[in-house]
Amino acid sequence: CQYCGSIHSAGDLTLDHVVPRSRGGKSTWENLVSCCRRCNNRKGDRLPTEAGMGLVRHPQPFNLHTSRNLMRQLGHHQQAWRKYLFY
Repeated sequence: CQYCGSIHSAGDLTLDHVVPRSRGGKSTWENLVSCCRRCNNRKGDRLPTEAGMGLVRHPQPFNLHTSRNLMRQLGHHQQAWRKYLFY
């Protein structure tokens, strides 16, 4: 989780818009982080600073190495993640 730093399986993570879509946030890699459901619910429709939460790492686009590893690990086993991995 990019908010609390806890380790979860891919199926237990959600994608969070750092700047919520309702506040103009885009669905880009620069605005998306993986986080646990607890942190996603806690943050809600707020900015991390408004929720009193910090990011372990700031979001950035995937590099080729990361993209290949994610596709290999998740793409074939987690149908819900495919729309984020294959574009």
